[in-house]
Amino acid sequence: MGLTKQYLRYVSSAVFGVIGNQKANIAFVTLRGGEKGRYVAVGACEHVFIWDVRKAEKVLILEGKKHEVTYLCPSPDGVHIAVGYEDGGVRIFSLLNGESNISFSGHKSAVSVIKYDALGARLVTGSRDTDVIVWDIINECGLYRLKGHKDAITQILFLESKNLLITSSKDSFVKWWDLDTQHCFKTMVGHRTEVWGMVLLNQESRLITGSADSELRAWDIQYIEEGKEVGEPQEKKVRTLLENEEEDEEELDEESDFCLQRILSCKKAGSVLREARDRVVSLVTDAKAKVLACHGLDATFEVFTVLSEEEVQKKMDKKLKKAKKKTKCVNLILKCEVVALSFSDILMNCYVISMDCLLVPNGEMKVALLLQNNTVETYTLKTSEKNPTGTKTSRLTLSGHRTDVRTLAFSSDNIAILSASGETVKVWNRSTLQVIRTMGCEYALCSLFVPGDRQIILGTKSGKIQIFDLASGSLLETTDAHAGALWSMCLAPDQRGIVTGGADKTVKFWDFELIKDQDSGKNKRLTVKHTRTLQLDEDVLCVRYSPDQRLLAVSLLDCTVKIFYTDTLKFFLSLYGHKLPVLCLDISHVSALTHPASHSGVWRNYAQMLFVGFCACSAGHVMFLQFVPKTHLFFTAGKDRKIKQWDADKFEHIQTLEGHHREVWCLAISPNGDHIVSSSHDKSLRLWERTREPIILEEEKEMEREAEFEESLAKGDEPVVPGEAKGEAEPAGKKTIETVKAAEQIMEAIELYREESEKLEEHRAACKAVGKELPPPKMNPILVAFGNISVSILILSSVFLFSELEVSLLVLPFPYVPDLLKLFNGYVQQGLEVELVCRFSFTFIHFILPFHFGQISSNQMLLSVIDELRTNTISKVREIRDVLGFNSAGLQFLQREIESKEDVMFFADATDRFEEKKRKRRKRERAVLTVT
Repeated sequence: MGLTKQYLRYVSSAVFGVIGNQKANIAFVTLRGGEKGRYVAVGACEHVFIWDVRKAEKVLILEGKKHEVTYLCPSPDGVHIAVGYEDGGVRIFSLLNGESNISFSGHKSAVSVIKYDALGARLVTGSRDTDVIVWDIINECGLYRLKGHKDAITQILFLESKNLLITSSKDSFVKWWDLDTQHCFKTMVGHRTEVWGMVLLNQESRLITGSADSELRAWDIQYIEEGKEVGEPQEKKVRTLLENEEEDEEELDEESDFCLQRILSCKKAGSVLREARDRVVSLVTDAKAKVLACHGLDATFEVFTVLSEEEVQKKMDKKLKKAKKKTKCVNLILKCEVVALSFSDILMNCYVISMDCLLVPNGEMKVALLLQNNTVETYTLKTSEKNPTGTKTSRLTLSGHRTDVRTLAFSSDNIAILSASGETVKVWNRSTLQVIRTMGCEYALCSLFVPGDRQIILGTKSGKIQIFDLASGSLLETTDAHAGALWSMCLAPDQRGIVTGGADKTVKFWDFELIKDQDSGKNKRLTVKHTRTLQLDEDVLCVRYSPDQRLLAVSLLDCTVKIFYTDTLKFFLSLYGHKLPVLCLDISHVSALTHPASHSGVWRNYAQMLFVGFCACSAGHVMFLQFVPKTHLFFTAGKDRKIKQWDADKFEHIQTLEGHHREVWCLAISPNGDHIVSSSHDKSLRLWERTREPIILEEEKEMEREAEFEESLAKGDEPVVPGEAKGEAEPAGKKTIETVKAAEQIMEAIELYREESEKLEEHRAACKAVGKELPPPKMNPILVAFGNISVSILILSSVFLFSELEVSLLVLPFPYVPDLLKLFNGYVQQGLEVELVCRFSFTFIHFILPFHFGQISSNQMLLSVIDELRTNTISKVREIRDVLGFNSAGLQFLQREIESKEDVMFFADATDRFEEKKRKRRKRERAVLTVT
């Protein structure tokens, strides 16, 4: 049997050219105790880039897997950052090393907002699927899911003093949740349109909301039950009502709702009008809520300063005096002052996508803006001044284009990459991905390196040819080539000239020439000289030379491809069959074309070329294609966000390169075929590298079928607990392929436990029969592979290896549940992982017991095991609590003893006292300066 044709796999090597993703927000972060306000985090496709705005350098990359980043939220301690993705997943990265050890999966669509609580122990996420999920970061599990909104969640706020949660949504409602009872006790209906943002001011006593109009609404929050202990469940009051009054179930529900509504009251205090007339996009405050910033869909950015009570009283007095003079009544609607700050004249026509603000100790406010044109800008303003003005401190533009890249090219030595967009052309170093040259240009549609790689040529939308010198980074010449757009350009195989095609229905031939530079007078520079013109009946979309330069292929707007002889420009063939115009074409390197062309041979080679449009157009428009040099393999890029490789000899699909999140506009293959660079509407450039790994087509198809099956399995119906009513709170997890695999792994471990138990029983029976001790049975190879561990330890590691334990156990069939209960009872008695066993017990009570209630309640032996598990768990938890209390008291005693002997303060106390001394010293110095 002969050897099959071998294909090599291409993999993603790097993502560059994107500064900030338009779907995600921007956030200030702190790296390794560095300066605050120096580093910003932005989403970049599936990754997160950490930029040093002072040096304009990328200092850290938090690598994602597949889906696009949609939201970023740094932790309160500044050590971690939570990242939400388009598929509904959440990952927590460490800013120290860039690694991610915690991931959550509970949402069915993109994560729209993430918030930490004050301690950083809980995480709340909102999504476009209208759900809000509370996660426990320490235990790496979901606590519960809050349902009630009818549209995407836009903002989430914590009320730490009362353990409450506020959520806003595009359904125009703001809901208040009691996290002790997982119940919505209040819904604010004062907005007529979507609520896009909200913040808390004045020590959580005032709520500011922004909607689709130009009005910011202010709401006063008054806590009614001030005497209630913080964190006390509201269910206590409900139980008191049940004991004191014997009412039916409906009256009890009404009374409990009434009790929950009496936690606080929220009334509208007034509103303030913004300068912008469109909707609010971002509404943020600094950590101490002293400054409020907002922006809309335009280039206007507004800042409000929150005043103290004394300043508010002065403002009220002044307004009342003016009102008395005008004999009109004035209603002070918001206790804040508008700082007339607008960046519209600085930002020009660039819209603000997201922003973040930070108030530093010297009174300056730092603002980071993510703009629509792939730019990050930072500003500073002094809030202490009467009329503060914004000062631009940095602007990140060098590492990306402002508009989409529409043309790419490789240099002949495979080192340099050319990318051109609507305003600039950049030359990149392929190995370092750093920009070598940036030059201003017109809207570029096609490009190439001049032989020698010292100059580049661009074809523009206005029909001009622009020649740039890479050494000086200057524009050498601009030539008016076509009356319309110059759509395509091709280098002649003899490297002596180029051919161009444009929207003026002409194909023009140009030769390279060296002429004397008029500026220097001595040196010569490159230029192009027009030699011939081919007039056609339709607009020219693409032109390509054959490798031997005997033929020229031209695609026209009438959906045909016409072939001409290069020397005489006589018509040779017309290829038709496409239903839409051919946007791109390429000719493979075939030696047969060097001979006098036969109709069959030429048609075969061009049939390979046109096969691209026939196969790939089913999923979307093919925007670009190119053959791998000296092969019959070619790549296509289309609007389906994918890059596909094909074999033109066998008409087979080889592999698909997925990674772009928007339409792919163009690609370029290096002359040696080892690298591919592609550009997309997501502003990113991706570098793909050819590996030594072979591709077997049958295995690739089998893997695709398995992936489709796993995806359909994960999207199956969720397990339903009998008798469970759909309420506002539900389990946080969701069924995924990981949870299904986790359940299968647990079942395999229990099966192994049963086999090993039978072996031990048989061994004991044999020993009893012969009356002496026999050699132990041979250990299972799986246990040997795990390090000669016991079966019970293997099951323990299998169960607690997954964060979504609840959903995994729900998928577990009932015959495996009794064995699990017996095993966990043994774990508690031995004192193994008591905390994790408690987590399993809670899962069993809330999920497994209602799901298998009938079978469990009818099994008397199982009831005794459950009762024993309850007793043992309570006793072990008390023992651990006593040990922790004893250790804590011992450490405190040792601390006091050492402090009394050495007169040294320990740990946080010493740091706090040192910071207090520094604050007092600064205060004294300011007082002295004020007096002088």
